Amino acid sequence: MSEAPARAPHPVRVFLRRIPATLTFVAALLAVGVIWGGLWSPFEDTDLFDAVAYGLPAFAEGRWWTVVTGTFFVNQPWVYIFTLASFAGMAYLEFRRGTRVALLYYWIGQLFAVFATALVLWLAALAPWEWAQTQAAALDVGASGGTMACIAAAVGLFASPWRVRAWLLLLALSFLALLFWGHIADVEHLLAVLLIMFVDRSLTIQRSSVREQRFLAFFGMVVIGAIQVIVLLVPTDGMFGPTEPASGGYIDAAVDVVIILLVANGMRRGRRWAWVVSIILASLNVLTGALVLTIISVSSEADLESLIDAETELAMASAVMWLLMLVYILWVRGAFAVRRRTRLGAETPPTVDEVKDIIRADGGGTLSWMTTWDDMSYAHIAGGVVGFQSRRGVAIALGDPLGPEPLRPGVVRGFIDAAERAALVPCFFSAGEATRAAMPDGWRSLVVADDTIVDLPGLEFKGKAWNSVRSSMNRAGREEMTFVMSRYTDQPWGVQQQIRAISEMWVGDKGLPEMGFTLGTLTEARDPEVRLALALSPRGDVDGFLSWLPVYGRGGVVRGYTLDLMRRREGGFPPVMEFLIGSSAKHFAEEGAEILSLSGAPLAHEEPADAGLIADLTDRLAATLEPVYGFRSLHRFKQKFNPRYETMYLLYRDEGDLPAIAAGLTKAFLPDATLRQFAGAGMELVRGDHG
Repeated sequence: MSEAPARAPHPVRVFLRRIPATLTFVAALLAVGVIWGGLWSPFEDTDLFDAVAYGLPAFAEGRWWTVVTGTFFVNQPWVYIFTLASFAGMAYLEFRRGTRVALLYYWIGQLFAVFATALVLWLAALAPWEWAQTQAAALDVGASGGTMACIAAAVGLFASPWRVRAWLLLLALSFLALLFWGHIADVEHLLAVLLIMFVDRSLTIQRSSVREQRFLAFFGMVVIGAIQVIVLLVPTDGMFGPTEPASGGYIDAAVDVVIILLVANGMRRGRRWAWVVSIILASLNVLTGALVLTIISVSSEADLESLIDAETELAMASAVMWLLMLVYILWVRGAFAVRRRTRLGAETPPTVDEVKDIIRADGGGTLSWMTTWDDMSYAHIAGGVVGFQSRRGVAIALGDPLGPEPLRPGVVRGFIDAAERAALVPCFFSAGEATRAAMPDGWRSLVVADDTIVDLPGLEFKGKAWNSVRSSMNRAGREEMTFVMSRYTDQPWGVQQQIRAISEMWVGDKGLPEMGFTLGTLTEARDPEVRLALALSPRGDVDGFLSWLPVYGRGGVVRGYTLDLMRRREGGFPPVMEFLIGSSAKHFAEEGAEILSLSGAPLAHEEPADAGLIADLTDRLAATLEPVYGFRSLHRFKQKFNPRYETMYLLYRDEGDLPAIAAGLTKAFLPDATLRQFAGAGMELVRGDHG
């Protein structure tokens, strides 16, 4: 008798087994809290506190053991919440890199934070600085120096660009806590984080992308603005003394906040004017702080009490923040060179006719001819060409780059760099596997469609799989339907009018206007290189039509066609689309074409069950738009022609770009849609859901 397969262990159990050191620390802290009552009463008020707490006074008296004993106590019951939560960083580090590494980071971080804090406060207390003298005389307990080191080390394991962003957030929180609250523990936290930053060297701002450098400047400006508002509303007691709500400096803070609101987005977009204004604003704040500090330094001790108030304290704290910002934006000044929206790349962009010549010479993919449509822009980079649309601050490259295949990696990277320098979010929409392989490390991909390819050599409509198509073509023969392969401009005026009427009727039935970008209209069908397939009734009426875009191989040879428009007359020959596609495939095969692309139905790709949250969102969007555009129905229809599938991707930097890309794609597909039309389509969806 065969044995039953062993059940896989629960993921939570697996995780807990891999973090024994973290669990031991947490258990020890809780046990100590229960034994000495720190979980329900302030431990710092007990007699034992002075014996186990660490700090400069303890070390001066020779109590060096306190660096260990103080680790397992917590001074206030409510601090347990934050202390235990901070062990999440150690748990993540231990899970990823093992127990030994986690313990090493913890104890080095804890020991360094405690001893370095004592040294820094001893040196600072030599000056007539009240804050430093007060904290130098203070004692502390807790494990937060080590846990902050583990958090910093865990942040270093994040994928780019989240690593830099998390580092920035961690540094900002540590620095601001010291600046405005300034307890001895805040010094320990900042020093532990700085230690790991210098040891791990995982924070590489200067080597980060231009876009990341701009984002950090934007984030810093927003943080400074928010802090200046908060300190006017919340009392603080940091390195430069206490402040009370609305106690002073509100005029300066209000001016700073207004200017920040005006320039922050410009900094995010790399605008030169915003950088210049920020330099001036930061310099003025730094000079103000320096002036205040100079006046205090040269004043007599008797005058200090009248000089030092909330306004001077805020001015000095603000000056420190602005000094850091000034140093940073000067350091990455090359990221802020955008004076106006310009073309992408240093070379002159090609004309549409030149793009067509490039496609004929080097070949292209099934979507390449779409880059010759209206509303497309071109970037001539590294020997290749990228067709794109600029929408909502996003440079949306359509399909694969044009030009010689070996140059693709350079073209891709050149386009990304040019887009970022122009303050645009770069992405590639409906790109193939080769372009995906050429993307820089760390870029993400999302399946947006499957290109449905019918191979034409040896095509015969035989067998059970072709029953539907074969029956439609046989029925067309019995009902004397006529197939015509032509061009729009070659048809007489009467046929053109019928084609236009059928198309306008189809558009009029939709709650939203005709889509663009990868979906053509009759305007694109008028191109002399676009083939038009017509189904004519015995009376000469147009019952349906298709438009086919050329797919070029190298040397100007048309190796196939891509389906674009599909329109049928209401009440006409029922299986007219099967008849038209089947007849077109037969016709192109006789001409010697290799492939027929029925194109990809957007949002119709079937994702695996574990594809993730983004795939789930695209499925929901596809279900929402199905009553209006029928993407999934179209995908199922194309399966009648037994195609093979080639995956088409959305290629993007990271998840933070997806909201902007979604807005850009919406504008690209529906450039003329109004809010009223969106609302009308929404009502149609509601009726469809409840009908």
